[in-house]
Parts: sequence; structure tokens; C-alpha cells
Amino acid sequence: MKPPRSTRAPTSGKTAISPAGAAQKAAEKVATHAAQEVRLIGGRWKRTPLAVPVVAGLRPTPSRVRETLFNWLGQDLSGWRVLDAFAGSGALGFEAASRGAESVCLLEREPLLIKSLRATQAKLEATQVQIVQADAMTWMARLSGTVPGFDLVLLDPPFDADLFEQALLAACQCVPEGGWIYLESPQAFSDAAGPAGAVQGLRVHRQGRAGAVHYHLFQRVEGALGVSRPAAGD
Repeated sequence: MKPPRSTRAPTSGKTAISPAGAAQKAAEKVATHAAQEVRLIGGRWKRTPLAVPVVAGLRPTPSRVRETLFNWLGQDLSGWRVLDAFAGSGALGFEAASRGAESVCLLEREPLLIKSLRATQAKLEATQVQIVQADAMTWMARLSGTVPGFDLVLLDPPFDADLFEQALLAACQCVPEGGWIYLESPQAFSDAAGPAGAVQGLRVHRQGRAGAVHYHLFQRVEGALGVSRPAAGD
């Protein structure tokens, strides 16, 4: 005699995963390819770790430099529109979002980093963060002069690409007068004594150094002579 046939509906053998669980799983998958992690240091997501995938040339902004930058800007960025033009690990952009920025756009062209950024966005449920796979210089040139632009543009270009002055020029067209631009570079930029070789309309507000990294906060100011590119060998 054959055993009675089960009346239970067949199943695939897989357990349904909630959206939050799927986001966590994606973040964990990215983390398995990470050589290190960075932690957000302030705001809503303080102490939250961000995975940093292994990508040649990737150099996340150190926590003490981020802390200094956001001390300069003020801890509360409520209502700010922020562009992180060379997002990388997303440490700068997600830090701004954690501190209340109304909208944050992360630009990155490396597919592995885009995947990591999207996993972090899902993990944090950061609905105010937009992630765009694009070349930062091309994207900013296309945005140039449009309204409303951004209150703050974060620039941490690859150090071997020598894009610092070009990136400043492009970012200057993306912020209104009174807006802010942050730049990391291997050499210091300074207030220009004249227009030759200068990025017009920017004033050095604060600057510092951490090891081989020089970091600067510029403000777009009407009538400013600008900032000069570093002299060779500086």
C-alpha cells in the first residue's frame, strides 16, 4: 500500500528574506571583499562601520580629518545639499547625510565601489542619498551653472590623476556665492596674490595636514582673487 500523498503545497526550500534582511546580506557580501572598514564619527549613524572594498588607489578620508572638517562646517548640516564628487568608500558623503544633510549625491565610476555604496545606502536606509555611476568631471561640467546647485562639494580625487585644479574649477561652478568646497590633495593650495594660475572666486577658509594629505575648506566669495596652484616641488 502506498503512503498517503501529502496535501501540503510544494515549496522551493528557500526562506523568504525581508527587504532589510536582503540589504544586510548585500552589505555582508560586499564586506567579504573588504580589506578594511571606516566608521562614521558623528550624527544619526555615529560609529556605524562602512566596508571599504579592495580597489587600487582607494584612500578613505581618515576619521580625524573628517572630524576636523565637520567641526569647521558645524555639526548640523540640516537643509544642506551636498555633492561627494569622488565618493570612493562614501565616508565623506555618508558623514554629511548622518549629520542631517537634506540631500547627498555620491558620484563614483568604479563598479565595485558603486555596489558597496548601494549596499551601505540600503543598510542605513539613507533615502536622502543618491548614488550615480559617472565620471565626476564630466558630470560636474554638465551641471555647471544650473540651479539650485549645492551648498557643499566634497573633492577627494585620485592622487595620481592630477585633477585638483580642474576639480576646483568645476566645483566652483556648482556652488553659489557663500557655498563651500572641500579638497584633499598631496600639496597645499593657498590664497593667490594675483590672478595668474589661480582658481578665481575661491578663498581658503581653513586648511590642515595629516601625513601626506593636505586638506582645505574653500568658500566661494564674490571678488575673491582665488587660490593658487601649488608650486612645483612644494
